[in-house]
Amino acid sequence: MRQALQLLRSNAARLCAVLALLILYHLAQLPAVSGSEHAALAARFRFAATPLAVPPGPPPQTLRPVNPSLAHIASWISAVGAAVALADIDGDGLPNDACFVETSTNRVIVAPVPGSSDRYAPFALDFSGFRYDATMAPMGCLPGNFTEGPQTELLVYFWGRTPVVFLRRPDATGKLGAASFVAQEIVAGEQRWYSNAATQADLDGDGHLDLIIGNYFPDGARILDARATEPDSMQHSMSRAFNGGGPRLLIWTAASHGAHPSVSYRDVTEEALPEAARHGWTLAVGAADLTGAQLPDLYLANDFGPDRLLDNRSTQGHPRFALAWGQRSLFVPKSKTLGYDSFKGMGVDFADIDARGLLDIFVSNITESYALEESNFVFMNTGRSDELAKGIAPFVDRSESLGLSRAGWAWDAKLDDFDNAGQLEVLQATGFVRGAVDRWPELQELAMANDQLLHAPAAWLRVLPGDDLSGQDHNPFFVADSRGVYVNVAAELGLEPTDKPAPSRGIAVADAFGDGRLDFAVANQWGDTTFYRNLSPITHRFLGLALRLPISPRVGVLARDGRPDAAPPSRPAIGAAATITLPDGRRRTAQVDGGNGHSGKRAPELHFGLGDVAADAAIPVELQWRDTAGKVQRTHLTLSPGWYTILLGTGGGES
Repeated sequence: MRQALQLLRSNAARLCAVLALLILYHLAQLPAVSGSEHAALAARFRFAATPLAVPPGPPPQTLRPVNPSLAHIASWISAVGAAVALADIDGDGLPNDACFVETSTNRVIVAPVPGSSDRYAPFALDFSGFRYDATMAPMGCLPGNFTEGPQTELLVYFWGRTPVVFLRRPDATGKLGAASFVAQEIVAGEQRWYSNAATQADLDGDGHLDLIIGNYFPDGARILDARATEPDSMQHSMSRAFNGGGPRLLIWTAASHGAHPSVSYRDVTEEALPEAARHGWTLAVGAADLTGAQLPDLYLANDFGPDRLLDNRSTQGHPRFALAWGQRSLFVPKSKTLGYDSFKGMGVDFADIDARGLLDIFVSNITESYALEESNFVFMNTGRSDELAKGIAPFVDRSESLGLSRAGWAWDAKLDDFDNAGQLEVLQATGFVRGAVDRWPELQELAMANDQLLHAPAAWLRVLPGDDLSGQDHNPFFVADSRGVYVNVAAELGLEPTDKPAPSRGIAVADAFGDGRLDFAVANQWGDTTFYRNLSPITHRFLGLALRLPISPRVGVLARDGRPDAAPPSRPAIGAAATITLPDGRRRTAQVDGGNGHSGKRAPELHFGLGDVAADAAIPVELQWRDTAGKVQRTHLTLSPGWYTILLGTGGGES
């Protein structure tokens, strides 16, 4: 016995280390489900995949021209740009039109989704009306009513130049086409921005929608200039890089949607944002009201460094934001604390995950096993929104316990209810560069190198055609099991592009056919943009809300199963919030999305899965919005399941 005790004492440290490793290994294992439950979860969903149609165009490419200093990482530089948005562009009352970036030809294409009839022929937006050359490339399309008229317009953002808005021509006749739009600059001068994300929100509460543009490389770089004589720089760190382009806030100042449509903005970035939030390598942006004040707070998902949550402290005409930081605890590492994280923020979405009537935040990161094993974030709302005024972010990461921590090299993310069961599913775009030669060993070496070397392209690994970095990743489709833990059933659903597997970037979601089933589209880098029609065997009911602001004086119209084109002229009420109370007492909330995320834009309608409720169930609905005069309005309705178009007016509710 004495000898055994002596042996234990002499090896106590080793035994403790082994025990710690066993505990950590156990904690690192994702929750598992049985094969039968896995199959049952997948059986609830079915999607039919069809590539979006494209018009004839120039010969396709698979690599961008780049600055000579970046030639050995040309595939890395060429790995972004695919984007897709779903919206009602032609005005037929359904979000059955797609605006997407075809990276192989550097075109922005508008097309009806497959199965929605041949309302018009697919066409590319005309870039001939503004400064555009081989040193530039489109990165995304943001639908919106920028002139505050009833017709959907399109904002295109780029690498190599500032965004351009395509306004609707009042004299255009016939079917929708390139001639239906006229291009307009919104930023003066010939600046070079490298924009990867854009969304819209009323930042200062004046009743007009402003723009948030997320930029990656620093302004003025010549990333796509093959004739450049000066080398470009990369990030200064893999986890604390603050030499990027960062966000730009553009405040709406004036517009006309009459005979001569126009819109103008004022750049308020320096006056509105703290210095610490201005220089990240921003890949995704999100805007949502987290306090109930109808002032959108901002989330900046930054590559190579900490994300930023910005509390909105604006007054009309005076935008101002302050940083909010998560609080660390014994069991939460710094890398998973909001504002202190060191991961590769690449996508963001707001959603009420646990049906408590609060918005949570989902963030995509790189989560490759045996590579960069970071973690997605599921920042759950603690409900203490008053802490934002103190600079405290009331969110705690729960990604591991929910089964959502790992997905691969992830980009855009969308959380929606695809079978109306009353529980959100999680869909992510994944993958980076597809090839045959695995370059992860070299990337690991670079990631472990001294940060002082990273800014120099010469210190970087080779990433050229034929090389692979997470190119085999498959887009996950996470479904919650009976415990509320998420399980990836994408393999059973066959969620792959129809031509060949390709890394994906953007995800757009909409009820394109008005049948209560959410469809989605995926933008694939150097591959087809694919539309997935929802053919799931749905037995549950839903509540759909098209919340709109009227343009004419006629307000307060409520149309049962109505369509926007059957009511007075109106536009989506971006930022308006709806909270419903289900028969079992649970509360779900959502806000009209102005384009949040990386390069995918969902349609601006709200969709709530109701689960097993009666067809005539009375669902209490609380609405809150800011009217066109900048005044906060509220009202309460009781609705039965189905689609509704609700025109939100001024003075019609309690302020």
